[in-house]
Amino acid sequence: MTVISLIFWCSIFLVCYSYVGYGILLYIVIKIRRYFVKIQHIGDETPYTPEVTFMVAAYNEAAFIKEKILNTLSLNYPEDKLQIIFVTDGSSDDTNNIIRSYPRINLLYEPERKGKTMAVNRAMKYVKTPFVVFSDANTLLNKDVALCLMRHFKNENTGAVAGEKKILVADQAEAEGAGEGMYWKYESLLKKWDAELYSVMGAAGELFAVRTSLYEDIPADTILDDFMISFGINKKGYRVAYAPDAYAQETPSASLEDEYKRKVRIAAGGFQSMSRLMDLLNFFRYPKITWQYVSHRVSRWTAAPLCLLLALLTNIILCATGAPFVYWLFLAAQIGLYGMALVGYVLAKRQVKSKLFYIPFYFVFMNVAVYQGFGRFLRKKQSAVWDRSQRQLTVG
Repeated sequence: MTVISLIFWCSIFLVCYSYVGYGILLYIVIKIRRYFVKIQHIGDETPYTPEVTFMVAAYNEAAFIKEKILNTLSLNYPEDKLQIIFVTDGSSDDTNNIIRSYPRINLLYEPERKGKTMAVNRAMKYVKTPFVVFSDANTLLNKDVALCLMRHFKNENTGAVAGEKKILVADQAEAEGAGEGMYWKYESLLKKWDAELYSVMGAAGELFAVRTSLYEDIPADTILDDFMISFGINKKGYRVAYAPDAYAQETPSASLEDEYKRKVRIAAGGFQSMSRLMDLLNFFRYPKITWQYVSHRVSRWTAAPLCLLLALLTNIILCATGAPFVYWLFLAAQIGLYGMALVGYVLAKRQVKSKLFYIPFYFVFMNVAVYQGFGRFLRKKQSAVWDRSQRQLTVG
């Protein structure tokens, strides 16, 4: 086997492992584990209702903030045990005036905009309850969300609980919306299996809860605050549980450009986070999470995008130098994948709705964004203070 063919097969393996193989292997490990370890189910019969604070960081959300407030106030949880904090640093629209009209909500505001991370760090100093739930301002929660999240804290080894993120996609969704929806369905399945084995690999900022005593301020320039908070709790020896029955709903990105901007930011934040979590690569120090972390997160942001490019380049070289027929089949498959992705891109730009092409399109779309995100990370061009991606107002 030549060096070129070795690179090709290693690249194919790593791409397949990152997106499919890890999930299959994880499921097999879980099935085997079930024979030896009895699963402890969290009882539903006795509600666990400790005092809890709901925290919402908002910036210029006047168009949606009233709906968010009413949704939060309608939660099924003892009113005397539920504190609500909205932190709106830097907001210049009518967001603060709307919030002030609801006396149950504690408003924290400073004129200077320093980013979500600094706002949350500041707001945490006002939290007096043993648990805090973080929720994005542009999401709506199910009524029992607090009960579903708190139930998992009966286990003292649980330091945080990740909720579910649901993308509201219309039946005839555009490529970026349908692709985003499918991606999160797959991620939810991996979260379920990750949590069963040990811990969720990073909570989504749309909805997650933590033990207040475990929260530590994170650096002001942090791009993915939710990622760093949850892994900080992992590093203290606690697991992040998964509560699929506690969910936050939001619409897809309003446009292809908005979704791409979001993906680039996530990629830049991913590289920043990995650079700050290098010790998690040490299996001997963190034996419970290193394999999950590397397989679910590190490989997606590093190995897979690079190996996609290497697989194509080495495949072309091998075919050009008289390689066996099997390499031509792989080249045809790769050309087909990128061809379908290109068609999906053209249709998305023209706002033509097609379900046939959105899977290859979104797959390539995500990985292209990783390259730009990596460039932004290297040049330190991705600010922690950012203008959020616009979301669709409706899905009908």
